[in-house]
Amino acid sequence: MLRTAGRTLSRALRTSHRTPPPCSAACSQRWFNATGFHRSGHSGELDEFGIATGAEREELEWQKQGKRRFDLEPPRGPFGTKEAPAIVESHYDVRIVGCSGGVGEDEHDVTWFHLEKDQTHECPVCTQVFELKVIGPGGQPGHDEHH
Repeated sequence: MLRTAGRTLSRALRTSHRTPPPCSAACSQRWFNATGFHRSGHSGELDEFGIATGAEREELEWQKQGKRRFDLEPPRGPFGTKEAPAIVESHYDVRIVGCSGGVGEDEHDVTWFHLEKDQTHECPVCTQVFELKVIGPGGQPGHDEHH
């Protein structure tokens, strides 16, 4: 029988699922969420969004207000030609773009490419033409941090 710190492994596993000890006497808000984590009114502990952080938490906070923080739908617009390219907006001088062709029978597997400022790009599969429109400060992605 395998032993851990003076106990058998099976006993250690049985006792590891016990309810955590109660909060200090000063804490009047004690309860457990569905995952069994102890929650209290103390700052830094779980709230209605659980352990969500960063972009996921932002999206949940916006959804609670009936809004969408991040648009996850691909942009749609007229098919880009040399005379009237499909405009792709970016806050930077370069952006990764995926072309899936036209609609219906004109669709193709996504072809990914770098679209750069002051250049057009023609999809090698469907010949759709794209152009980048910089709507922000420009520059390279990741180089806007302040030290």
